[in-house]
This record gives sequence, C-alpha cells and structure tokens, in this order.
Amino acid sequence: MAIKEYPFYLKTTVILFGLILLVYMLSTLGDILVPLAFALLMSILLNPLCNWLQKHKIPKALSIILSLLSTLILVGAIMYFLSSQTMAFSDSLPALKEKFGQIITDLESWVYTRFGIETQKQVAFIKNTMNGSKALVGRTLNTVLGTLSIVFLIPVYTFMLLFYKQLILSFLYEVFSEENSARVAEILKETKSAVQSYIVGLLVEMVIVAILNSIALLVLGVKYAILLGVIGAILNMLPYIGGIIAIALPVLMATVTKDGYSTQLGVVIAYLVIQFIDNNIVFPRVVSFKVQINALISIVIVLLGNALWGISGMFLSVPFVAVLKIIFDRIDDLKPWGKLLGDNVPTRHIGQIWTRRRGRTADTVIEGQGTK
Repeated sequence: MAIKEYPFYLKTTVILFGLILLVYMLSTLGDILVPLAFALLMSILLNPLCNWLQKHKIPKALSIILSLLSTLILVGAIMYFLSSQTMAFSDSLPALKEKFGQIITDLESWVYTRFGIETQKQVAFIKNTMNGSKALVGRTLNTVLGTLSIVFLIPVYTFMLLFYKQLILSFLYEVFSEENSARVAEILKETKSAVQSYIVGLLVEMVIVAILNSIALLVLGVKYAILLGVIGAILNMLPYIGGIIAIALPVLMATVTKDGYSTQLGVVIAYLVIQFIDNNIVFPRVVSFKVQINALISIVIVLLGNALWGISGMFLSVPFVAVLKIIFDRIDDLKPWGKLLGDNVPTRHIGQIWTRRRGRTADTVIEGQGTK
C-alpha cells in the first residue's frame, strides 16, 4: 500500500500549529511544570547520594529525606549569608540615595551645557523611563514571588521522583518497542551524566567566580564587595546575558560611592579578565559538560526561556536543550537538528561536498568520452 505524500506547505503548517500549541500549553501550565522541571534536575543530582545511602542499609524513604535535608541546609546557609549582607547594604541606603541624587543633578547640568536640553525635559524623560521601569520591576517581582511560592513544591516533587524512580524508568522502557531498549538506555544514561556534570560543575564554577569577583572588588575598594561578588557569580550562571548584568552592578556601586572613574574602569577590566579565565580555564575544566551547545543557540534559548517562564526559564533552558540534543543525536531523522544545536562547526557544508563530487563525476565522464 502506497503511503500518501503531503505537500511541503501543508507539513510546515501542521508543524507550526503544533509548536504554537506546545508553547501555549507550556506557558499556561508554567506554575506546574516549572517546579516539576527543577525537581527533575534536583532528583538527578541527588540520585547518587540516595543510592550511596541505600547501599549502607538506610531505608529508601529515609535516604531521600536525608539527601533533601542536606540540600536544604546548604541552600539555607547561602540564603542566610546573602540576607546578612543585604541588611548591611540597606543601612547605607540613605547615604547612597543622597549621593546618587547629586550625581543625577550634575549629569543634568552637563547635558544642558553640552546639548542644550532643558532640565524639565530631562526630568520628564526620566519619569517616563521610571514608569516603564516600575512595570518591568513589577513583572520581575511577580516572577520572583511566583518562584518563591513554588519553591515549597520542589522538595515534594523531588521526593516523589526519587521514590518512584524505578516505576518511571520501567514506564520509559515499556513505552518504546523492545528493539529500541538499548537506545533508550543509552539516552537515559547520557542525560543523567550530562545533567549531573552540568549542575555540579556549575555550582563549583559559581564558587570560584564568586571568590574571584569578591577579591577583585575588595582590592579595588568597592563597597559591599562580597555581596556584589556573590550576586555576580549567581548571575554568571545565565549564559552570556548574566555576565553583562554582573558587571553593571559593581560599576553602578563604584559610581555612587567613589569620585572619578578609575574604579569603574578597574571593575570593568577585572571582570573582563575574570570572564576570560572563566570561559577558557574554569568552565572547560570544572563543568566538563559533555553536550556542548553553540553560542547562538544558547543566547536565543535563554531569551526564549525568559519570555516563556521568566527567570526560571533562563536557568532551565540550557539543560533542557542539552537533553534535546542527546535525543536528536540518537535518532537518524533528527541528527541534523542535533548538529545545529552543537558547537562542532564543519569546514565545508554538505552542498560544497556534493558540488565537488558532481564536478569530479562530470570531469570523469568527459575524460572517458574523450578517450573513445
């Protein structure tokens, strides 16, 4: 029986409608899927610790609880450190506000002298900008508060995923045909290894970058160096975009608290050096991420993740695409998409190879005709 071939435009339309429906469902069900995605990453990360505890004759449920408690204690210690630093920062807010107001006044005078723009127009422009910023801050706060509200679901989801791990794995094996079981096992093994190495390496990288940032800011004499260094390291976990924001914060602090611009220049140079060390030494050796995503896809997917799920989507986008690449690389029809996501750039594209092969074939035919 012949299989009916549908025209290209019809296939494309169906695929586009499917993608639109998928994005709509992901956006609508974000409150459920975001904590579930974080819990899935957390369960993959804690799985070796749970297995180690179970090997030492500790019951399964208790092993999971102990693993979760150790994680919560670590996160609580980090949050306590950041909150104590933030309290010290809030004590200096009045003085910083006064200094910032003086800088704004001097800037208005400079703009009026240089460009002839009246102060009233500058104030009106700043007010309009601030109104837009308030809306942006409001959306950001809603995202943060929404994230905090679902954080309490993550430990519950993580416990359930670890407790029912064998049931989920059995389902994944049984849902596919028996001849594909080896490929399914390979995909699951690669996914687990990639996610574990990525998250552990990312945490180690964050600690190293936080230390380097704090030392650089302390040497330059920037106030609240440790707080800004840690925040910069956390933002650095966002590919490419976080590094830019991380530089802007200490530069702004140096502008408000110090005279001149030498400190700001020193901050920019120091952070650029740290970024170079991180990208070329720390990240390749510490993260050792087995599935590399090229820079273009990383930037686009982070922006799409932000548009879909906000800050949470930015963090989840890279490991999500890495898992997709692992799957694409093991399905013949999807291998081109896996190559598109990867960072292996060929020296020649396939069209050039085909063209050269056809040219050689034509030359051979002509030579063969000439010899007759």
